[in-house]
Amino acid sequence: MPEHSPTITDAAERPTILLVDDEQDFSRGLSRLIQGYFPHSEVSRAENGRMALAKLQESRPQLMITDLRMPGMNGMQLVAEALKLHSGLSIVVLSGFGTIETAVQALQAGAYDFLTKPVEPEQLFRVIQKGLERARLLEENDRLRQIVIRQGTREELIGSGKEMQRVRKAISAIAQSEYTVLINGESGTGKESAARLIHRSGPRAVKPFITVDCPSIPENLLESELFGYVKGAFTGADRDHKGLFAAADGGTLHLDEIGDISLPIQAKLLRCLQSGEVRPVGANKAIQVDVRVVASTNRDLTAALQEKTFREDLFYRLNVLSLTMPPLRERLEDVPLLAMHLLRCTCRESGEPEKEMTPEVLQWLSHRPWPGNVRELQNVVRRLSVFCSGSCIDMDLVHMVIGEPVTEEDRQTMGNDFPAPLSGVYKDAKAQVIESFTRQYVGNLLRETNGNISEAARISGLSRVALQKILSRLGERASNYR
Repeated sequence: MPEHSPTITDAAERPTILLVDDEQDFSRGLSRLIQGYFPHSEVSRAENGRMALAKLQESRPQLMITDLRMPGMNGMQLVAEALKLHSGLSIVVLSGFGTIETAVQALQAGAYDFLTKPVEPEQLFRVIQKGLERARLLEENDRLRQIVIRQGTREELIGSGKEMQRVRKAISAIAQSEYTVLINGESGTGKESAARLIHRSGPRAVKPFITVDCPSIPENLLESELFGYVKGAFTGADRDHKGLFAAADGGTLHLDEIGDISLPIQAKLLRCLQSGEVRPVGANKAIQVDVRVVASTNRDLTAALQEKTFREDLFYRLNVLSLTMPPLRERLEDVPLLAMHLLRCTCRESGEPEKEMTPEVLQWLSHRPWPGNVRELQNVVRRLSVFCSGSCIDMDLVHMVIGEPVTEEDRQTMGNDFPAPLSGVYKDAKAQVIESFTRQYVGNLLRETNGNISEAARISGLSRVALQKILSRLGERASNYR
């Protein structure tokens, strides 16, 4: 038997399981069996579909197990009507006449799983445990969705875990001061977002916030971009140019990747920070500016000090207040909320209706290492959104787009947070549905590209080799579409 699940059975709120079967003896026996293994759950029974719908209107169970053949309303009809009342309800269909065709119909109707009578207790307990976990995840998704809606897409720092609470608390304190700030963190951890939030949370919020990506500007141009220049200062300077310091006067200037600027620019920046003045290139006098500087870097500046590639006096001038942004791998509990926020933003950017992710996808995302941090997660979410033709991103789409099938090692690592391997009729039915989808998708792709495999691979986001393997497995030939 599967191990007892504290996550489900020891929960403060008792999960509810609804059994629907017209065979009373079977229903009572099944109820006792389930209640014995899940003692902290509440099991209710209904004799037919009409009674089940009445119970669903009164309460919201986490799981429904229904017989397929019943007088009046059959199991398929009940599945459709029940999902109209509670779209996230996990439904398991029971049948004494299990066939692949029947299982496919149950899946298409919206059932979570399909079991055949007589029911093996071990398999039943596993399915119930996963169904209750799915219900918990769906409820958590609803909670996260409401948080995302409340925060809106302008909220820069998404997350409610311990690390992000620390960051927000630090930002709240830093924002009220006028000292320079140095933000440390790996690429993609949200250093610019933190700088922006520091600005928005402080007294300079109504003034300009300007970000300059220091490495992206050639060294010979960075000085004139930061401090400005006067007409005639160099060839091509046909007018006065106000630098970024002057443009940010009264507000905040974010110097991103400050560790990559040259020593000569470091010296000029130090003078500016010390005096509060900037001297445009070619000018005879300096200009007074009131700018708060927030610098950020993904480099280890203490090592750069040892290597003499970064000035010690500038380091201490910048590092009056410091903030370290945690990598995503240290706050994986924030991944579901962050992924939903990024998906919401992606849909708005592309002008598409909002989409959702299944609990399984959110769990899969939560167990990846994310070496590229939030930026990598954003790219994955955007990719999944682009290839999602419907309203929901599921694991089948993940496998197709990302090309990473779930291994047994993944399942052992992820434990109860990931669906157990499918078996029996249900497994065959799901494989048939996926096979049908893949064959239709690839056929449409080759027709669209007139059998051009390279173009088809580009459109689908798959490698040419991966697409050829799929064609070989399906027994398809690209030449048939030319």
